Amino acid sequence: MPRPLDTLPKAHLHLHFTGSMRHSTLIELAGEQGLHLPDALVEDWPPRLRATDERGWFRFQRLYDIARSVLSTPEHVYRLLRETAEDEVAAGSRWLEIQVDPSGFAQRFGGLTATLELMLDAAAQAAQRADVGVAVVVAANRTKHPLDANTLARLAAQFVGQGVVGFGLSNDERRGEARDFERAFRIARRAGLVAVPHGGELLGPRSIAQCVDDLGADRVGHGVRAAEDERLMERLADRQICCEVCPTSNVGLGVAERAADVPLRRLFDAGVPIALGADDPLLFGSRLLRQYELAREVYGFDDAEVAELARQSVRASAAPEPVRKELLQGVDDWLASPE
Repeated sequence: MPRPLDTLPKAHLHLHFTGSMRHSTLIELAGEQGLHLPDALVEDWPPRLRATDERGWFRFQRLYDIARSVLSTPEHVYRLLRETAEDEVAAGSRWLEIQVDPSGFAQRFGGLTATLELMLDAAAQAAQRADVGVAVVVAANRTKHPLDANTLARLAAQFVGQGVVGFGLSNDERRGEARDFERAFRIARRAGLVAVPHGGELLGPRSIAQCVDDLGADRVGHGVRAAEDERLMERLADRQICCEVCPTSNVGLGVAERAADVPLRRLFDAGVPIALGADDPLLFGSRLLRQYELAREVYGFDDAEVAELARQSVRASAAPEPVRKELLQGVDDWLASPE
C-alpha cells in the first residue's frame, strides 16, 4: 500500500479567498439570506466551465461574483477562513497562503484597510484554532486599472509582518499586459513581499516570461504553459521560480481537456519547482488532497516524487524558516515511514 497522502506535510500556495468556500456553506448562507443561486451552483455543481474564450470566462466570473455576494457580514468571513483552515489540515497542509482582493469587499466592510484587517484577524484566529499556518497574499485584478494595483500594493506593504506575505495579480491574463503592473510589483517587492502573479494559464509562455521579466515573479500562478517552451523551462529551473500548478482547475477552465493533458510531469522532469494548488475548490469541486492524488494516479509519481512535490511547495512558500524546517523534516519522516 502506498503511504497516505493526507499525512504528507505540504504547503498550499494557490487558493483564492471566495473560491475556498465550502459548497455546503454557499448553499446555507444563500438560503439564510434569501439569495437565488443559479443551477450551476446548486443541482449542476460543480459547474461545467470552459473559460478559454471570452464568453466562458464571463460565465466563470459571474458565478464567482454570485458566490462572493453571500459573504455579507464579518461573521461570514470568520466562518469561511475557519472552515478553510480545517479543510487544509484534513489535506495535510500545514501552511496556507490564501489570495485576497480586498477591493471586492471594500464597500461591504468599511473600505480597503478595514477589509484587509478583518481578513487578517479572521486568518489569525482560524490558524490558531486549526493549528495551521495561514498567511495572506493581496492580489490585484488584472482587468482593473494599474493605479488600483498600486493602491493595493501600498496597502499590502503596510501589513508586512502582520500576516501579509505576498502580492499577486489575478483574473483574465488576456486583459492587460504584465508590464502595466510593474510599478505595483516594485512597491511590493521593495516592502519585502513575495511576487506571485498569475500567468501561463489562458496565454502561453510569453505571459510567463513577462511575469518573470517585468514583475520579478518569485512564483507564477499556474505557469503550466511553460511546458511549451524548453528555454523558458530551463530559465524557471535555473532560477528556481515555482509554478503553482492546479490540475483540476486547468481541466475545469478548459486549459486542458483532461487531467492527463496537464504537463505536470514534463515540468517536474525539467526541474521546474512546482507547488500543487486547488485554485477555487468551490467552482472546481476538489481541494488540495485531490491534486496530490492526481500526481500519483494520473502522472505516475511514486512516493519519493510526491514527497519532492511537497518539499518544493514548502521551499517556495513564505513560511518562516523554523516552520519550513519543521515541514521539511515532516516530509522526510513521511517518506521514511513504512508503506
